[in-house]
Amino acid sequence: MLGLQLPTDPRWVNIVEKNIEEILTDHAYCEQKAASTAISLIVSFPEYTELVQEMVALVKEEISHFKMVHDKILERGWVMGRDRKDDYVLQIVKFFPKGGSRTTQLVHRLLYAALIEARSCERFRLLSEELKDKELSEFYRKLMVSEANHYTMFLNFARQYGERKEVDKKWKELLSFEAEVMKNLSKNNAIHG
Repeated sequence: MLGLQLPTDPRWVNIVEKNIEEILTDHAYCEQKAASTAISLIVSFPEYTELVQEMVALVKEEISHFKMVHDKILERGWVMGRDRKDDYVLQIVKFFPKGGSRTTQLVHRLLYAALIEARSCERFRLLSEELKDKELSEFYRKLMVSEANHYTMFLNFARQYGERKEVDKKWKELLSFEAEVMKNLSKNNAIHG
């Protein structure tokens, strides 16, 4: 369903289980960045009314997810750590060339967002199925559904605002690129990395 060409190595869950505090901190920042992305799309493309309306709803949802993750951190007696760079996202956003028309820029940003949400969904599914911590397993199962909805929303907007054949071609190329990026990741305690 997600179109990802390289699934996460299931052994990644072993890394997660040894570093739950780090994963929850990284996850909290991912939710915050997702809200920031939605705000950025509103600011950059206010003339796309339907997109703006959906992004307002998304900001609320992502911030509520941030709070849920932050609450999990606090419930376990921890304090959220500092943010760190997301190597996955830093590599992915280099795929499309800078510039182009406003529509092209919008489509590229929507495709990036769709891909990040798809990978998050895939990772959350893995966590929901493989984590020994049943509370966290159930937590990630619930979040997985939201991520799938976000992925399809962003991809559908890209197809709505861009020319469908061209958007699908770019999506396929981005998925191939992402598979290459993923070959070097899944070795640390990060949601995407």
